[in-house]
Amino acid sequence: MIPFRDRNPSGAFPYVTIALIVINVIVFTRELGQDGRQLQAFVDTHGLRPAQVSDLARGSPRAADRAVTILLPLLTAMFLHAGWLHLIGNMWYLWIFGDNVEDRLGHFRYLVFYVLCGLGAAVVHVAFNPESQVPTVGASGAIAGVLGAYLVAFPRAEVETLVPLPFFLPLVISLPAVVVLGLWFVLQLFSGMAATTMVQTGGVAWWAHIGGFALGALLLFVFQKPPERRRVYGYRR
Repeated sequence: MIPFRDRNPSGAFPYVTIALIVINVIVFTRELGQDGRQLQAFVDTHGLRPAQVSDLARGSPRAADRAVTILLPLLTAMFLHAGWLHLIGNMWYLWIFGDNVEDRLGHFRYLVFYVLCGLGAAVVHVAFNPESQVPTVGASGAIAGVLGAYLVAFPRAEVETLVPLPFFLPLVISLPAVVVLGLWFVLQLFSGMAATTMVQTGGVAWWAHIGGFALGALLLFVFQKPPERRRVYGYRR
């Protein structure tokens, strides 16, 4: 299923969501402007390597001397992407669901929330892949946090969803967010559990998605506005 819009109007202009999308696109255009060797060096520098973080956590003296360069990618990696489909998919989900979460939290708290979800997702990824030397990039963990918050805050909001059918006959239906995002999370969970039984040499950081989603659902209760300060914009019931 591919969601393409929700029927849940936001009462505030999503400045932060749009800014995050713009920043991700700008960083990706910088990636595109580099040749193969430069791009690899760029990803090596700004992508997250779980094994290095694990060495630092174990107290390795060699890792301790490089603590800043090892830990900074926990932040920078969430603004890099591995290709057009990776970027478009992430930004599409952020555009659909981010505005309502931003409205529920407020602009500044939403930004802090987003970054914390991204950092938490990265930590979970490291925990499940402690020896991986493969650089991890992408905003998926932070955006998964947005999805988790949206599911908790607006479970009955209608999401217009494209359901691919055989013979290229797509079906567009409206489903509640709890179904669309709940199924998305279940897919991540089963994929993550399956991935733990295989040697990982690359691919999707499933546990970053799972960790980000769970953290976003929890942090919503910490960051959301008090009830008396929330706008009331009823989604269709």
